[in-house]
Amino acid sequence: MDYQIIDFEDKYQKEFATLNYHWIEKYFTIEDIDRESLDHPREKIYDTGGHILLAQHGDKIIGTAALIKKDNAYYELAKMSVDENFQGNGIGYKLGLAALDKAKEMGAHTVYLETNDILGPALKLYEKLGFKHIEHKPTPYCRCNVQMETSVF
Repeated sequence: MDYQIIDFEDKYQKEFATLNYHWIEKYFTIEDIDRESLDHPREKIYDTGGHILLAQHGDKIIGTAALIKKDNAYYELAKMSVDENFQGNGIGYKLGLAALDKAKEMGAHTVYLETNDILGPALKLYEKLGFKHIEHKPTPYCRCNVQMETSVF
């Protein structure tokens, strides 16, 4: 499968939001914190020191991964999604690797994520990327029952 990993541009905001709204609505309920970052990624992710990567096939955006800066060396991997029609092609793994490389480039020492144990394939992907389960900390997400992190320095 031919695709490339590209940096987010404002013109891709709709695709970024649509891909993520789709998977969240499929399994959970959209929360206010989702709406904030999906509807306003420039303000909520980039302007606070984060970054977004996209997987592009031809002129179609087929995957997303965001890095949200929590402090100078601590980032959250969030809003990771691959279009259902393109799953099973290693795109999520490549997006994850690219996000971890980008986090390191941005000065991160640790990347963490929040997810739910009903998302089995996602958990396996995160483990393959080197994430380890950590003790549960307070979270703004109602759906979160799993937290993981990995070192990137």
